Amino acid sequence: MPFIPNNDADRKKMLDTIGVKSFEELITAIPQNVRLDKELNLPSALSEYEVIKLLKNYAAKNTSIETHTCFIGGGAYDHFTPAIVGSVIERPEFKTAYTPYQAEVSQGTLQAIYEYQSMICQLTGMDISNASLYDGGMAFAEASVLAVKKNKSNEILLAGTINPHFIETANTINAGHNINYKSFISDDGTCDLDALKSSINDKTAAVIVQQPNFLGNIEDVFEIEKIAHSHKALFIVVVNPISLGVMEAPSNYNADIVIGEGQALGLPLNYGGPYLGIFACKSELSRMIPGRVVGITKDTEGSRGFALTLQTREQHIRRDKATSNICTNQGLFMLAATVYMATMGKEGIKEVAEQSMLKAHYLADKIAQLPDYKVNNAKPFFNEFLVITDKNHSDIINKGIENGILPGLCTCKYTDYGVKSGILIAVTEKRTKEEMDNFVEFLKKV
Repeated sequence: MPFIPNNDADRKKMLDTIGVKSFEELITAIPQNVRLDKELNLPSALSEYEVIKLLKNYAAKNTSIETHTCFIGGGAYDHFTPAIVGSVIERPEFKTAYTPYQAEVSQGTLQAIYEYQSMICQLTGMDISNASLYDGGMAFAEASVLAVKKNKSNEILLAGTINPHFIETANTINAGHNINYKSFISDDGTCDLDALKSSINDKTAAVIVQQPNFLGNIEDVFEIEKIAHSHKALFIVVVNPISLGVMEAPSNYNADIVIGEGQALGLPLNYGGPYLGIFACKSELSRMIPGRVVGITKDTEGSRGFALTLQTREQHIRRDKATSNICTNQGLFMLAATVYMATMGKEGIKEVAEQSMLKAHYLADKIAQLPDYKVNNAKPFFNEFLVITDKNHSDIINKGIENGILPGLCTCKYTDYGVKSGILIAVTEKRTKEEMDNFVEFLKKV
């Protein structure tokens, strides 16, 4: 976007139009004590070429997955993204589109959303998917509100370790709903089934489980489902979409709502966002689903067309009937995920999942053989596992960065959420045997 300067004549014309004599008169409402009373300490002006060169120098100082081998997970993963994903979303008709208010001129965007919804339903086995939300934390927050409204209770039980960022996001967004989250976590981080069973009651709005959980372990979702539905609570499952390439679809264990972070579906790490929120559910909850849903129809000439079929948001229906104040879906990244899923197909996603899982188990076995390191537990896991060590976690991470390795996520700051302190290590299909062996050698020497 170019900078278009204004001259004195332009400024005078604008002030005259507004009805004030000077810029000072325009800002009289701003108290003097909050105004900047000095010149900004800015460097001298640079040419466009010099600015680009300077910014490239700054960017080169960043630690990135281009220069370091990444073992960080915790909700965002270093998966390979086919080049076609970037090629499609860079097209101007997609990249510059805001939101499909006028269906008749937004058929391409609406079709992409429809395809996204269809593939999410295939992946999760659920009846209906919305057009996406902002991110996994937003999906968690919206699922919580849906459960509270449906069952007219503000108590939600968390089965095992849940991504702390999701819980924190929900507490912020849903502060007015006064939702009471109660966690049931055993010593190893998985769900304490006995405690969950004894605590659930008819006033429980929902039971939420993350599968795999935040520490990577596989939860006993079949047993948790029985506990949830024994008291008519909604059963909400947080998924890693890639894991569904090798794991049971949530519909197979009777999930009512499936939510998740869609970053693994072809999205870059992006310094932590923006990402993509997945939200799918059973058809009986369709009138309470947040956001928007695109459907397929026929026009007056019998040709196929797409339309916003369901829009339970405050801009489209009476505010007291709205399920959410979400104003749009994460359109561009929804498209990226759609292109990724269409490109990879069922077999491609299955292969990504298998490679991630097998490589993670290879690395976990190697680390478990090292003195001073142990894997958190012997329970099944997908592509992520917690390593416990008495060594200083910050030292390991900082020295790893010095050696071209991003060793993992320190979970020390999540202990308030029932998460054990350690280093959470994630492995994707991108990691090679050489990279993993180098990581093990680094841990030996650190």
